[in-house]
Amino acid sequence: MHRAELATFLRARRAALRPADVGLPDGVGQRRTPGLRREEVAELAGLSLTWYTWLEQGRPIAASAQVVDALARALRLDADQHRHLRVLAGLPVPPARTVPDEVEPRVQRLVDATAPNPSVMFDRYFDFIAWNAPYVRIRHDPAVLPEGRRNLLWMMFTDRENRARMPFWEAAARAVLSQFRAAVGQRPDDARFVELVRVLTEASPEFGQWWNTYPIRDFRPATISIDHPATGRIALDVYQLRPVEYPDLLLVMQVPTTPDDLRRALSLVDH
Repeated sequence: MHRAELATFLRARRAALRPADVGLPDGVGQRRTPGLRREEVAELAGLSLTWYTWLEQGRPIAASAQVVDALARALRLDADQHRHLRVLAGLPVPPARTVPDEVEPRVQRLVDATAPNPSVMFDRYFDFIAWNAPYVRIRHDPAVLPEGRRNLLWMMFTDRENRARMPFWEAAARAVLSQFRAAVGQRPDDARFVELVRVLTEASPEFGQWWNTYPIRDFRPATISIDHPATGRIALDVYQLRPVEYPDLLLVMQVPTTPDDLRRALSLVDH
């Protein structure tokens, strides 16, 4: 269904380039084609002219990842355009941009602004990158986790205090593992994922047993319960959101379910 859109996109990007943009001479005389010629794009991408022409005509042909990536280089596509080209070609998108260090203060301000709701931001590996004071006081302080293991899976499966506070720990842990399993499946050769799976399998019998069953389940609306020693049980509705500019980041916000839950949460936050 994307063939016509793919053809339009390729023609538009070809028309937007000048020969000088790709290291080609302007040529002699007036060019009848705005931007690059089809044969120039085909040559730059290492494709046959006929095959590339069929792509621009929206014909029912399949393009491999290697071909699409070669076209992205030939057409000087930026990261956003490259991702769009892959989507139109029916291919997995390339990895999203990593988060520059200077973005972290912006992320922290966003997480802080969700107070009094406990909130946290994770990266693609489910590593904690930002959390607010209500999260520390109601849920857990990620700063106490060992260096290199400041990670949601590590907390869920190895932290005894967190586990003791969750009366329905198994359901929550299985849900987190299912999302993590899907993320690992998209990048099975990623060294960080490989290391996390190794250490968690060694550290937690439940993780190793459930991991081998290959659980997959996308996030669904959920409510978790926390038995806090100072206030008793607090029910929290869980929400997940992703910043558009950094889709690999995940904001998890936990909102007290009832007025009584909010009162108990506020007693901890205002303390």
